Amino acid sequence: MIEIPLISIVDDDDLFRAAIEKLVKSLGLVARTFSSAESYLQSSWVKTTRCLIADMQMPNMSGLELQEHLSHLGFDIPIIFITAYPDDAVRARAMNAGAVCFLHKPIDLQGRRLADCLQDALSRAKRPSPGA
Repeated sequence: MIEIPLISIVDDDDLFRAAIEKLVKSLGLVARTFSSAESYLQSSWVKTTRCLIADMQMPNMSGLELQEHLSHLGFDIPIIFITAYPDDAVRARAMNAGAVCFLHKPIDLQGRRLADCLQDALSRAKRPSPGA
């Protein structure tokens, strides 16, 4: 049986989140979407997520805070960050903490950049354990 990787998408922008979900599904992957870092963390999908696509600027908990929180919980999920406010210091911090890509909005949803990042992330992802 072939396992289709789960990609979780966390972004507070409904339209952008839906566009990313559509792109992920067009690549033959499974996508789950969340409007906040908190809703993602409270879901049962954290344990089976093979790649996380997260916005950097969200209310209550930023993408960096989400990355740190997941790390403290012991999750090593490859993360692709997307931001409308690129900042070299934030980028460096995210990449040093293990992010796979740091993309700037607007991103070309027809282009290959996000697809390439997903491929890179999935090559790094650890398979969830059978009991997860």
